[in-house]
Amino acid sequence: MVKMTLIARVADGLPLAEGLDTDKSHELDQFKQQAKTLFRKMSQSTSAPSRMSMETGPLTFHYIIENNVCYLTLTERAYPKKLAFQYLEELNNEFSRLYGSQIDTVARPYAFIKFDTFIQKTKKLYADTRTQRNIDRLNADISEVHSIMTKNIQEVLGHGERLDRMTQMSNSLAQESKQFLGKSKDLHRQALIRKYMPFAVVAAVILFFFWLRRLFY
Repeated sequence: MVKMTLIARVADGLPLAEGLDTDKSHELDQFKQQAKTLFRKMSQSTSAPSRMSMETGPLTFHYIIENNVCYLTLTERAYPKKLAFQYLEELNNEFSRLYGSQIDTVARPYAFIKFDTFIQKTKKLYADTRTQRNIDRLNADISEVHSIMTKNIQEVLGHGERLDRMTQMSNSLAQESKQFLGKSKDLHRQALIRKYMPFAVVAAVILFFFWLRRLFY
């Protein structure tokens, strides 16, 4: 059964539409936060898979990316993967038809919230896996679905967090390296001054003595 549906722009993670489900449990809010974190990770990555399933507790996220838009749904883990992706494909086809020309220009979140009407209608069609319609879809040979990777959500989000930490550490080390180089140059300069200052003082005294001698003799 489909628990949640979200649609977001990949380039910046901006939410575009959502299935306004009646289930407002605290647990579902936690899954929604995971989904938003996933959108943020996608916006920071240049190599996000175009299709993936991610297990999270007793549920599973499924998503597809088409034309800079991510269509994501959350289902029970036992829900057929094939139906989940066909559900997302139907959303993609209709959403692209209605709003394809506006996707890159909208600036406000949930600009296409009216798409919920289509989400709810389509969700009902996929609710019962035993209907003849869904049995036929399950029996359809869709080889692409079999090759879609399944991971754990913490593995996906954690990988991104590790990359973020590595980037921060790299930037910090680069900054510290610049500071160390600057301090090293200062110390080298001070060492040269301490080394040659006595000779410079003696030379200055000798030159001053000769200048006075020429001046008075």
